[in-house]
Amino acid sequence: MAVEPRDVVARVRDAVADAVKSKVVGPNADERAAQLFEAPGNRWFAEDRPIRIIHGDTCMFVGGLRALLFQSLHPLAMAGVAQHSDYKADPWGRLQRTADFLAATTFGPAEQAQRTIDMIKRVHTRVVGTASDGRAYSANDPHLLKWVHIAEVDSFIAAHRAFGATTLTDSDYDGYVADMAVIATALGVVDAPRSLDELRVALGEYRSELRSSAEARDAARYLLLTPPLPILVRPAYGLLAAAAVSLMPAWTRIPLRLPWFPVSERALVRPAGTTLVKTLRWALAPTAPR
Repeated sequence: MAVEPRDVVARVRDAVADAVKSKVVGPNADERAAQLFEAPGNRWFAEDRPIRIIHGDTCMFVGGLRALLFQSLHPLAMAGVAQHSDYKADPWGRLQRTADFLAATTFGPAEQAQRTIDMIKRVHTRVVGTASDGRAYSANDPHLLKWVHIAEVDSFIAAHRAFGATTLTDSDYDGYVADMAVIATALGVVDAPRSLDELRVALGEYRSELRSSAEARDAARYLLLTPPLPILVRPAYGLLAAAAVSLMPAWTRIPLRLPWFPVSERALVRPAGTTLVKTLRWALAPTAPR
């Protein structure tokens, strides 16, 4: 019996969706989605809030990778990752925990969101130590938490501006920064920015603290060049990584030893990244045939 073209498309779509979900969410992706999206109860954010628009878009794959690169420029934040994270041995586990945190606080019932925040705070109490430059650090330090937070917010906005399915105004992005401040405050961030202007000021205040480190350069090489992926998947991941690098500020390229080819990035990387994000959006759409 001949296979209908639409059946082939459905199988491809399902295969892509299952592969992405298994890596980003974990083997219980559908069960976890039901716990978050179908469970009764009030949410921290209404359905029309900017945070739900942005975090529900597949451009977050690019934004997440950009955030990891950006965050690594703070030596104390990177020391915590290098000394306490098993990101090389279990990179997907770390990705899944981050994705679950964002999903729980953005889309889950308020009780689940708060439980997730409480769990992260408990884990952070064990993330303490001394960086290679001799300074002590703690993951629950409000100053360090704020850097991690604003690097994420800036990265997710940059990714949505470049690759998001919807067009948002600066007013919408102000709303997004304010939404993210709710989560940051619950985590222990003091004076989290609540607008684009405040975000820009906060980023400027950390600029003097950001620098290259062996740990940051090693993480960048690992994330961009040697991820533990099957050969067939690496081209797509490479495109995702290139899209993330294209969103990094020019001044970050030398410290992290990232390439900077602005013309080719605009002419080649951005369009190709758009195609990849659209493909992921198509595969992960709720209406995907099963």
